[in-house]
Amino acid sequence: MRNVTLYLDVDGVVCPFGATGRTPWGSPWRLGNAGLLEVAYARELVEGLNELARLPGIRCVWLTSWEDMAPQYLCPAIGLNAGTWPYLAAEAGGTGESWWKLRAIQADLGRFGTDALVWIDDQLNFEREAQAWARILGRRIMMVSPDPRRGISPDELAAVKSFLEGPVF
Repeated sequence: MRNVTLYLDVDGVVCPFGATGRTPWGSPWRLGNAGLLEVAYARELVEGLNELARLPGIRCVWLTSWEDMAPQYLCPAIGLNAGTWPYLAAEAGGTGESWWKLRAIQADLGRFGTDALVWIDDQLNFEREAQAWARILGRRIMMVSPDPRRGISPDELAAVKSFLEGPVF
């Protein structure tokens, strides 16, 4: 049985910053009212994430500054079936020497374990400590750092699906 965890950010990943033109899928951006703000998203990405979450042996976790607002407000606004996903929170307001998201993933893995993981966050290309940690994990981890103005692309989503469906080792 597979035991793979998918950690997902929101801003710049599911909902790009300043979305203009068309989505990476070629469709118009959709807008959803997520309570305090309006968010742009690609319908095809939401459908793809819903499909990934249904794969057997996959545990999906929110890793976003939205914290509990992702399942509470974002999911209903965009049609993402992720309202029951757990979320990781920034302890001490996200302050400290290392990136709070890296510390949160490491703590989560210490509690739940996993054979492999996918981490999708638009900041990953800029976080050296996270990159160094990923090198230690080797092929057990897939890191995806989308263009924050476009969010997850079709090619990135296909690569994640292939990783999740493939053999762990």
